[in-house]
Amino acid sequence: WLGPRDLTMTIDRWDARTGGEYRYVHSRGDEEYGFHGCFHEVGANRIVQTFTFEGYPDGVSLETITFTDLGDGRTKLEAFSIVDSFAARDMMLASGMETGVEQGYEQIEELLAEGAL
Repeated sequence: WLGPRDLTMTIDRWDARTGGEYRYVHSRGDEEYGFHGCFHEVGANRIVQTFTFEGYPDGVSLETITFTDLGDGRTKLEAFSIVDSFAARDMMLASGMETGVEQGYEQIEELLAEGAL
């Protein structure tokens, strides 16, 4: 469910608890893109985690994801990322990663609609 539809995702580890960590790899043919981070807080309504693209290991971002119950089975998700420089921000924006973010949200919405989650 995470990332662009045309990439295969392999989860190396995913320990979604406060103090846990994650690592996954997206691949397409001979191309591989690794990502990792740690979960600083995993609560009922909020996740705080780090995010690192292994192709740019010095560019660690801190992400806060907040979930708000809107009623009627709907939830509002707000994500806020802090990067260490304007150059890192610009590099992330230029990477085209918004495609993977948008498709990831579409895919998780599809899984929820199917009752898979």
